[in-house]
Amino acid sequence: MSPTALARRSLTWKLLAAQLAVILAGSATLALVALLIGPSIFHRHLQDALGFVPTDVMHHLDIAFGDALWLSLALGIAAATLTAAAVSWIVATRIARPLGDLAVAARTISRGDYGARVDVAGSDELAVLGRAFNEMAASLDSAEERRRRLLSDVAHELRTPLATIDAYLEGLADGLVQPSPDTWQLLRHETRRLARLTEDVTKVSSAEERQLDLRLQRVPALHLLEAAAEAARPAYTAKGVALKVAAESNSPDVAVDTDRLGEVLANLLDNALRHTPSGGTVTLTARRDGDHALLSVADTGEGLASDDLDRIFERFYRVDRARSREQGGSGIGLAIARALVEAQGGQLWAESRGPGRGTQLLCRLPTA
Repeated sequence: MSPTALARRSLTWKLLAAQLAVILAGSATLALVALLIGPSIFHRHLQDALGFVPTDVMHHLDIAFGDALWLSLALGIAAATLTAAAVSWIVATRIARPLGDLAVAARTISRGDYGARVDVAGSDELAVLGRAFNEMAASLDSAEERRRRLLSDVAHELRTPLATIDAYLEGLADGLVQPSPDTWQLLRHETRRLARLTEDVTKVSSAEERQLDLRLQRVPALHLLEAAAEAARPAYTAKGVALKVAAESNSPDVAVDTDRLGEVLANLLDNALRHTPSGGTVTLTARRDGDHALLSVADTGEGLASDDLDRIFERFYRVDRARSREQGGSGIGLAIARALVEAQGGQLWAESRGPGRGTQLLCRLPTA
């Protein structure tokens, strides 16, 4: 028997038993009162209306009163019982169907299929429960999808450095590779790459799962931009890319974790530097946008096609597949940046007028 049918059957009998108990208690009380008090009240009214009533007439009237009383009680109890049964069936059906659907969906999710959902209609408590269940299922589905993608991405990204380390270790063991300073430097480089990848994956996963310990504080947006620009300036100077901060005089204060947002801006500036040739310019701006602050990192570099505007925030996605990890970064910096911004109640997106026309990364944050 299906869960819905079992729930309906159980609820129907429980509701019917409860209503029958109420009906029987009320009927017993009514019968007891009618038998103990009814005859004396009936006799008094007869005497008040007719005066003296012969004994044989009173006897027939008592029989008629009793028959009418018991018939009325029987018909009332029968009607109440039938009504209770009908109401119990209707209510049980209306309650059991969504509960049964929830049970089926929950069992499906427990088996690892997070795509299960329930149909929701109305605004009663069952509808609220159904919507909450769907939201929970969607959250689990999203988390499972991120987990699968993360495992796939990490396996792909680990393959190259591990293969390199293994090949060199095998060559060292066989004597085919000499333990020169260059060899040890390459091995150290690959192990640092693995450590950096592990740290980045942990960071983006924690941010996406809202497991960060955020310490929000009020800070002027301009101060954040100036601090980020100051930290990035040596790298920009070395490549010959101009770095400017152009904020409005009344740039707003924001409520953020300064360390986390500093990390976001560092990632955005690092990305802009990689994609801006020598002689180009990267400009940081901050302005008020309604109840939010809008921070911008705009470069005069390679630009993006419309299809890449959102994909650049995917883990390990690279616009130029020909770039090496050394040239193109780990491919996870912008994913970390978006996750950190969203964890603080903000949004991060990219805009570009096309390849060769520069890119603008925009970060909207709640004002303090």
